[in-house]
Amino acid sequence: MARGSIIYRTQLELSLVDRDVYAERTMSVARHPSETLERTLLRVIAFALRFEEGLEFGRGVSATDEPDLWSRQGDGRVREWIEVGQPDGKRLVKASRQSERVTLFAFGDGVTRWKTAQLDSIDAPANLSAARIDDGFLRDLAAQSDRQLRWSITLSEGILFLSTGARSFETTPEIWLGDPLG
Repeated sequence: MARGSIIYRTQLELSLVDRDVYAERTMSVARHPSETLERTLLRVIAFALRFEEGLEFGRGVSATDEPDLWSRQGDGRVREWIEVGQPDGKRLVKASRQSERVTLFAFGDGVTRWKTAQLDSIDAPANLSAARIDDGFLRDLAAQSDRQLRWSITLSEGILFLSTGARSFETTPEIWLGDPLG
């Protein structure tokens, strides 16, 4: 954890109806000083959407050799590599060679240009899936968030419902490649 990181105490109640996954998790999530709140929140959402036992956060934005989240098999091989944001297309291809599955949740200014320049320009590996998460959804969520995140997240028929207790949010991830929600 970088000096000056902000810690978010997080409680998640997950109902991933599309995957028949139901779980509760409590964890601490560090936000690097150079990281936006929207990116941090999307890392938590990515954790929720791709939840499986053993899924964990990488060391952070300064650890360029690790993804934002990942799960490993018992022998140490990477089962799933999860990126958030707008990574280099070559990084995604390299990750696809090192893991069974690569999932990208893209967002941010210029994401359409990034998709054309990076994602559309690579020969997408079969184990790569990608979706865009709406910037407005993340901005609205960030405006209502503090350092205590108590979220109920439901994924049903491809629609993401998120409740903070005080407010509810909804978005439909735009699927670009594969099945990032399945």
